[in-house]
Amino acid sequence: MKPGKTHRASAKRFKVTATGRIFHRKAGYVHKLSKKRPQYKRGAQKPVEVTGANKKLMRRLLRI
Repeated sequence: MKPGKTHRASAKRFKVTATGRIFHRKAGYVHKLSKKRPQYKRGAQKPVEVTGANKKLMRRLLRI
C-alpha cells in the first residue's frame, strides 16, 4: 500500500524540527503593524509550537 500524500498547504505553513516538534507562525503579523503595540509585534514574530489535539492532526496531514 502506498504512503499517503502530504497536505501541501500545511507543509508550507508548518515547519518540523529534527526532533519532530511542529512550529507555526502567529496570526496578525502581516499588515497594519503601525497601530499594533511593540510588545505584541515582538511576540508575534516568534514561532509557536503546535500542542495537544492539533499536534495529532498536523502529524497526520504532514505524514510524519
